[in-house]
Amino acid sequence: MKNLLIIFLAITMIGCTYKPKSYASLEDYPEYRGTDMELAYSPEKSDFCVWSPAAQAVTLKIYDVANGGEPIEQYKMKPAEYGVWRFSVKKDLLGKFYTFQVAQGDSVYAETPGIWANAVGINGNRAAVIDFAKTNPDGWKNDVRPKMEHFTDAVIYELHYRDFSISETSGEQNKGKFLCLTENGTVSPDGEKTGLAHLKELGITHIQILPSYDYGSIDEAKLDENVYNWGYDPKNYNVPEGSYATDPANPYSRIFEFKKMVQTLHQNGIRVILDVVYNHTFVNENSHLNLLVPKYFYRFNADGTWSNASGCGNETASERAMVRRFIVESAKYWVNEYHIDGFRFDLMGIHDIETMKAVRAALDDIDPTISIHGEGWTAAGSPLPDEQRALKQNAPKFYPTAVFSDDIRDALRGNWTEGNKGGFIVGNGYEESVKFGIVGATAHPQVDMAKICHANSAYAAAPFQTINYVSCHDDPCFTDKMRAILPQTSENELLALDKLAQTIVLTSQGVPFIFAGEEIFRNKKMVHNSYNSPDSINQIDWTYKAKYRDLFDYYRDLIALRKAHPAFRMNTVKDIQDNLKFIDTEANIVAYTLNNHANGDMWKTILVIFNGNRAEVDFTLPAGDWTSVCFGGKIDLQGKDIFKDKIKISATSAVIVWQN
Repeated sequence: MKNLLIIFLAITMIGCTYKPKSYASLEDYPEYRGTDMELAYSPEKSDFCVWSPAAQAVTLKIYDVANGGEPIEQYKMKPAEYGVWRFSVKKDLLGKFYTFQVAQGDSVYAETPGIWANAVGINGNRAAVIDFAKTNPDGWKNDVRPKMEHFTDAVIYELHYRDFSISETSGEQNKGKFLCLTENGTVSPDGEKTGLAHLKELGITHIQILPSYDYGSIDEAKLDENVYNWGYDPKNYNVPEGSYATDPANPYSRIFEFKKMVQTLHQNGIRVILDVVYNHTFVNENSHLNLLVPKYFYRFNADGTWSNASGCGNETASERAMVRRFIVESAKYWVNEYHIDGFRFDLMGIHDIETMKAVRAALDDIDPTISIHGEGWTAAGSPLPDEQRALKQNAPKFYPTAVFSDDIRDALRGNWTEGNKGGFIVGNGYEESVKFGIVGATAHPQVDMAKICHANSAYAAAPFQTINYVSCHDDPCFTDKMRAILPQTSENELLALDKLAQTIVLTSQGVPFIFAGEEIFRNKKMVHNSYNSPDSINQIDWTYKAKYRDLFDYYRDLIALRKAHPAFRMNTVKDIQDNLKFIDTEANIVAYTLNNHANGDMWKTILVIFNGNRAEVDFTLPAGDWTSVCFGGKIDLQGKDIFKDKIKISATSAVIVWQN
């Protein structure tokens, strides 16, 4: 009976006037290259356009409210060229909401706001008709991204709005909201700078914000329940997430406040990188992608089951023309409408290389300094062949897009699959992998590629293709990882481990990346996968800034050192090969020199030594007087101490000295 009812409804919607073209496969669906997708609004009319080539009918429904109630109007859309359906409503729809409903085969699918929706009501179930001119903060037309000459000049800081601001110790008013990053002058109970002022004091150049589009796991109508999620569960890709807005029921609120955040960060010299998750959706059959064009946006296994390289139940098929077009146009939209300065692609290895090249080319047309980087791996196998995927080993094929270096991460802290086994910084070797990280995963004659953690050859065609890090939102944060490895160790040794690891990251060639709160000894109470853990686990305790002020100062001065000395920021493989020379050392020590005023540096020669031993060591210096800038867990940017002949290097510490 149920099946008969579905067929009856389908026939009612379809009528007998239109028979869609038959396609041999999903790959044969036509590509539509127009720029008028979804909705073009004016007070006189609203022109709707959606792409669904195999549909037999598409119904446009207009509502007074964002959820519930019956449609006030329904229209049969008209089939047009290249699989597009159109309808023009010749009246002012401002303030209304709309959905599309597709009939295909024997099915009438659930309603969807479409995949190109750029404004939605609460919980994103219906798209909203708004006047985008009213979403801009004052001065938005004059907003410009901070200057950046080279991507190696970046120091990236990854944060989640709630983690960063939700604690009572943050001093923030807009806790867990986009606007938390617009507040100036906030302080901790100890009077230490927090929020935006903290970022400026630290000296980072970019923030990378965890997913900020509309995602599915948070009920925006029940924010009093304080449900937490990282946001890797996409629902509407081109709309900011409502739970981060002060009024998720108002379609304008999330858009205006996101723009205000970007504008404020730009005014304070900070670029904004958006974490994007085009590789999968929150749900399968009932995703907005699937409800509009059934099956087209996804990959399937040979047996017809959903392929799942994301580990989240599905994966998108970026190699198909309109999936690729959607990803490219969505990235362009965030840049043009929201002034985003860069993108971090989640599980980028799920995407095909041609799509990543297309994104890069499209953004180059807007501004070549807009950055792109991503995870050069997948969470599981995929039907797409490895040679076609944006995996880190294929990075030269999609140059200059950057990839994360899990090699330096695991070399420093220990392999992610071995929870209690440490790496170089606790005296367990991995010297060649550390060297590989220091040269930014590029080819270097002094690095033995047979001894690298997760690679057997250089995968960066230039140092700016490598993101160096020791911790991020995924897996245990650095402090928790070290406590798992050394459960009986002292806090002082943990702080020394932190300093050593970050000294290596922030002086290596490539692009350094810091996880928010590491600079004040953040922990997550040993919870490794905290994607839906409560605020008590994920929040940053800002009283730690006063307690661990010495650590914060060390991070701040390390960043200042990197920014002041271009020798740590070379941009070509040749420069690194010509000017970075490793020194033969004992086990658990890595040392090298940066020579010849590398990359135009004011210092002729810089000597960097990392002692991964948990004991003091003697080191013989090259000839001459050496001025210290980093020694004994302290950084002195003025360089008052002079060393000659030999130097005693403290356990688990770095030395940086220079001479002219």
